[in-house]
Amino acid sequence: MTKLSVNINKIATLRNSRGGNNPDVLKVALDCERFGAEGITVHPRPDERHIRYSDVYDIKKNIRTEFNIEGNCQEEKFVKLVLDNKPDQVTLVPDALGQITSNHGWDTVKNQSYLQDIIGVFKEQGIRVSIFVDPVLEMVEAAKTTGTDRIELYTEAYAVGFKTDREEAISPYVESARLANKLGLGINAGHDLDLDNLKYFSQNIEGLLEVSIGHALICDALYLGLENTIQQYLKQLH
Repeated sequence: MTKLSVNINKIATLRNSRGGNNPDVLKVALDCERFGAEGITVHPRPDERHIRYSDVYDIKKNIRTEFNIEGNCQEEKFVKLVLDNKPDQVTLVPDALGQITSNHGWDTVKNQSYLQDIIGVFKEQGIRVSIFVDPVLEMVEAAKTTGTDRIELYTEAYAVGFKTDREEAISPYVESARLANKLGLGINAGHDLDLDNLKYFSQNIEGLLEVSIGHALICDALYLGLENTIQQYLKQLH
């Protein structure tokens, strides 16, 4: 069964736009959990333009479901944050400083040695590690030798292609998942998955363990309500 992890970055963006604590990021995380979400994802960035580092500590102290912290492990502050909080999972993303949103996976060949070292740091503390990768067989194969537990398939290309030719769009993801399963890598996915394309993706990706969804889910919640939206996303997966 594929788990739904709700990324609450956009809630923090809304809060930060006015200062104060409305909406309350911690309350939203706990409400998502109460409404059926099987995980909570946060992606803090150095400028704290959405999730603040203090949010991570607060959520960790109160959450009961799975906690996933995404971010750029090349930032020392991020590494400390993860080691301090020891989430269930850390997802390593090769963001550039000031990047609006993640837009590519790791080059697991070029960064092989670096990834082996940093993944080892987290795994020594009992933290499950997932790394962001594009649906490219060479990158999936090289991911295996980094020591990572899982890969997170970057799904923007699928979401764009789904609108015109869903079979062609999902093909590289099917092949990548097949290889990952063969190699013994767990499979996560995320980026631009929504109520239109999620079901088809989950039905065709064998061994899909988790999807992390934020922007689309929060946008849908503006019309459908947060609890109802989470239930609608769960229906696409179960």
